[in-house]
Amino acid sequence: MLKSIAPVLVFLCVAVSAVGVQAEECSDTGATAPLMTLDEANETLRGIGEVKSVKLSPVQGLYELSVVNNGRQATVYVDFARKHLIPSPIFSLATKKPIAPEPTAVSTPPSRVDIATVPTENSIILGNPEGKRKLFVFTDPDCPFCAKLHEELWKLTTLDNQVTVYVKMFPLKMHPAAYDKARVILGAGTPELLNKAFAGEPIPAPGPKDSAKAVDDTLKYAESIGITSTPTLILPDGRIVVGFKKAEELKALMSTVSDKGAKP
Repeated sequence: MLKSIAPVLVFLCVAVSAVGVQAEECSDTGATAPLMTLDEANETLRGIGEVKSVKLSPVQGLYELSVVNNGRQATVYVDFARKHLIPSPIFSLATKKPIAPEPTAVSTPPSRVDIATVPTENSIILGNPEGKRKLFVFTDPDCPFCAKLHEELWKLTTLDNQVTVYVKMFPLKMHPAAYDKARVILGAGTPELLNKAFAGEPIPAPGPKDSAKAVDDTLKYAESIGITSTPTLILPDGRIVVGFKKAEELKALMSTVSDKGAKP
């Protein structure tokens, strides 16, 4: 039993430290509580993992969250007051079994694609439009991790003046408003509306010029190479990297790509 618990504790050893343990307090949580939304859950667990689903736990007073971190999916629990994070498994004394599934490996896209086959159309371009190195970023305008990465992409363009960042709209079904936002952002064709979306500012509703096909084509391509989450990046040499990276990390990852022939 201890061996089955160990992987989950390792999965969350940093996470628990990040959330921190606050002073005990009396709280009238009651038998029920408003269901935490996915956006609220991702904000609560920001920096820990991507929350895929939220529901009330069989254990009174707890939310049950399915979280993905470093290619593994596990169940964690958050109290109704949203002050404590509890790693799984929680065992039922009646059945002597966990009340939620054990951690599982998450399917990931192939490790590399031919960069020449990645479509550059239907993209928002950051950095040098004629840069030697192409970086593709599949993003969701309502994804909190994508918002963090977006700031780092702007930093990257100042660290590397030979990178062209192609931001591809990949709205997830878990964010119902993201699809229309993606249409409007691509319809504008410039980074301004994307910046506003990631800043939490309102953007216009889609109009006749905001084609759904531009978004659908990207969704179809991304799904064809196994992309299922955001942010997902395709590096200049075709390597696929999933998740948030700092600008300095991205620059280091791209350092193996030759500058030969790069324009000053």
